[in-house]
Amino acid sequence: MTLTVTDLAIARGGVPVLEGLSFTLAPGRALILRGPNGIGKTTLLRTVAGLQPPLAGRVEGAEETIAYAGHADGIKPPLTVTENLKFWAQVFGTGDIAPALKAFALTDLADRQAGNLSAGQKRRLGLARMLVTGRPIWALDEPTVSLDRDSVAMFAAAVRAHLGQGGAALIATHIDLGLEGEVLDVGPYKARPRPVEDFDGGFL
Repeated sequence: MTLTVTDLAIARGGVPVLEGLSFTLAPGRALILRGPNGIGKTTLLRTVAGLQPPLAGRVEGAEETIAYAGHADGIKPPLTVTENLKFWAQVFGTGDIAPALKAFALTDLADRQAGNLSAGQKRRLGLARMLVTGRPIWALDEPTVSLDRDSVAMFAAAVRAHLGQGGAALIATHIDLGLEGEVLDVGPYKARPRPVEDFDGGFL
């Protein structure tokens, strides 16, 4: 399934941030989003993932195909690592969580409560969720936050494996993950300031 974004305009808090953005993401490919903080990368990912509507434009090929991982790890602290992954596997109707545990070195932590994990371990658990979704397109927002060098390499390996199986990845990140893929700088698509429509001329 190819993800196609055409002439997209998006807003954050009602304020336009990006406009005129178009790209395609084919199976087996990664697209790395770059741009300064606050430019709208998170808003773009959330819009593509269907978590908020666009102002204009189209997103095609996303319905029931995208798994999104944002700044929050998406884990339940009272549950164990295993219980967290089983919960998400049930939500997405998938099965075996063992590959996800292994891919992110969580096997030895399988029975530990998520609330007792370190920040890096929580992040790895949050990313392991992607492997149990069964979704072909991963939308990842700064996925390496809190990860050490070895864990970053672990994550990059998981993405490569996903791409090798025909999956795709849309990733907002400031670091080089060593992935083969295109880079999209969203800076040139910054929305132009809109004129104020309700200005009271009586204040002139």
